[in-house]
Amino acid sequence: MRQLHENIKAFILRVIDFFYPLFKRVMPLQTFRYAVCGGGNTALNLLIFAASYNYLFQKQVVYLPLGMAMEPHIAAYALAFMVTFPSGFYLSMFVVFPESHLRRRIQLFRYLLVVLGSVILNYLLLKTFVEVFHWYPTPSMILNTILVVTFSYVSQRYFSFRTKKTLNQEV
Repeated sequence: MRQLHENIKAFILRVIDFFYPLFKRVMPLQTFRYAVCGGGNTALNLLIFAASYNYLFQKQVVYLPLGMAMEPHIAAYALAFMVTFPSGFYLSMFVVFPESHLRRRIQLFRYLLVVLGSVILNYLLLKTFVEVFHWYPTPSMILNTILVVTFSYVSQRYFSFRTKKTLNQEV
């Protein structure tokens, strides 16, 4: 199992690092890896959401045990989250921030906090931009995405996957 992990990690790093020279002048390697991994994980999330909403749940209410029901878009969101949360954590831990000195369970807990913070921030910013400022939804979502991705990157780097080097840089 360890060999499989090492092979997957090495393959992902080779693919990402192959394209890095095109972006070397624009951003550091770690930021590029974060952008590629985050973008890929976001695309996977959207793919799973769309496929499960349209084909698995067929736009119908999903009935759960104990007489509970879930709207199809919420069920699709939950399913996509169950796949992309662990994949995002894996990519962050082993590809983007492998030098972190924190224990994995601490990293996982902090990663979860940042993800939940991002979900809440996404919701609040979008509601504010559209309903309070009366901006158009699409430009609001673009600005929202820029702000939330920036929050997420800084939080993951300096909180979830902190290193001794980043600790010394803060002082």
